[in-house]
Amino acid sequence: MIYMDNAATSFPKAPGVGQAMLDYIEQVGVNINRSVYAPATEAGLQVLTLREKLCGLFHHDSPNRVILTAGATAALNFAIKGFLHAGDHVLVSAMEHNAVMRPLVQLGVDFDRIPCDQEGFLRMDTMEALIRPETRLCVMNHASNVCGSVQDVAAVSRICRKHGIPLVLDASQSAGHIPIDFQALELAALAVPGHKGLLGPQGIGALLLSKDYAESLSPLIAGGTGSMSDSEELPPYLPDRFESGTANLPGIYGWLAALEYLEQVGLEARQQQERLLTERLIRGIGQIEGVQLVGCKSTDRRVAVVAVDYLHRDNAEAADRLEQEFGILTRCGLHCAPSAHKTLGTFPRGVVRFSPGWNTTIEEIDRTIAAIAATV
Repeated sequence: MIYMDNAATSFPKAPGVGQAMLDYIEQVGVNINRSVYAPATEAGLQVLTLREKLCGLFHHDSPNRVILTAGATAALNFAIKGFLHAGDHVLVSAMEHNAVMRPLVQLGVDFDRIPCDQEGFLRMDTMEALIRPETRLCVMNHASNVCGSVQDVAAVSRICRKHGIPLVLDASQSAGHIPIDFQALELAALAVPGHKGLLGPQGIGALLLSKDYAESLSPLIAGGTGSMSDSEELPPYLPDRFESGTANLPGIYGWLAALEYLEQVGLEARQQQERLLTERLIRGIGQIEGVQLVGCKSTDRRVAVVAVDYLHRDNAEAADRLEQEFGILTRCGLHCAPSAHKTLGTFPRGVVRFSPGWNTTIEEIDRTIAAIAATV
């Protein structure tokens, strides 16, 4: 089996993730913020360590404003629904995932899509003309889950700051793959999943908040926090205000193990490795007649997400053959991002997406190229 679906979820997970989760379940098992005995206190310290490591990785200034969530989708819902109201206007990119678009549609707020070119990059010269007096928020992905294009967030941030618009960044495909500096980009919020580039388990993520944005955000979930138990009001302080209920402690222990592994590997080394693999894959695809690379050919402005359109064969049939005949696992279709596919010119047929990961070898890349050539 050759796993080429790391953009959906990383596999294998980082060494130690499964063992850390098992150790929690079999050796620890307690809750946090409810009891003061030693195992509960130790578990609470593990949670704080996770917040601190996320601060270090993303250059964030306060672990109290690292809100642990059920994943990036939950984080984006908190950031969007907890801030916007009827009559508000929002800017998004034309490359958004439904984790951004469906909350906006559900809320019924007005939005404009900043146009992107056929490689998936923002047309920055069009952004300011879309801003209105009622524009309250800009939400966009950092890297496309369809074709890997990485947006110029610094340029977007400059325009947002000029007009006083908070910027919420969806780092589902960039976190753990490329550097993200929360403070330098002056983000209002950053949504990250634990299970993709950060090599942790599913079912956990984080929402990193600026001080101003945190103060203007309303919690979507209310309940017990273990703090201020004498009051039926939510605590005013963070992270408790946004973390009602029991935390995903097995996931926290597993994610902490993944982040410790990533610290040992180093982000720069990983980025170089993934760039090498992506360059080799793109170069090989470019030599095959009957398929077309979708998106940018250069690896300078992309992550390891490679979209291929079969010109003479149904993409779903090709993906099935890749698995059945060659053991290559990909993701075919529209990738929960119809707007992105419309921008790239691949709607409604979709593409076959290849996303190598930290454990992919050059031999597997070469076998994948050969399999694509055999299935045109």
